[in-house]
Amino acid sequence: MAEEARELAAGTLDPECADTAELYPESLLRATDEALQAFETDLGALAEPSDDQAFDTSEHVVLRLNAIDDGSHPGGAGYDTGEREQLCEYIDETLTEHGVDVAALAARRGIGRAEITHEWREW
Repeated sequence: MAEEARELAAGTLDPECADTAELYPESLLRATDEALQAFETDLGALAEPSDDQAFDTSEHVVLRLNAIDDGSHPGGAGYDTGEREQLCEYIDETLTEHGVDVAALAARRGIGRAEITHEWREW
């Protein structure tokens, strides 16, 4: 969004082509950033997350993201397919960065790695 604003101000971007703010309103971006930051903080507070802790922390961030993707943002903005995939990847990568073997965790739960968030995800 910041890059688009700079290009608009510089006159290098046609205003009719500027759609980032419309697709991703500040309220959606801010709320999403806050939810993801809380997820990282919650995981960081765990020395070596157990399976239950990893799942509980993942559930909390997914439920936060569900609440954000409620259609209340300007223009009814929410998460599209690309953003949904990015959020799932982010959750997976963040778990991994905090010492969770996501593939093994999923296997112990009898699910595929990509299904870690499916139980709670509405977006």
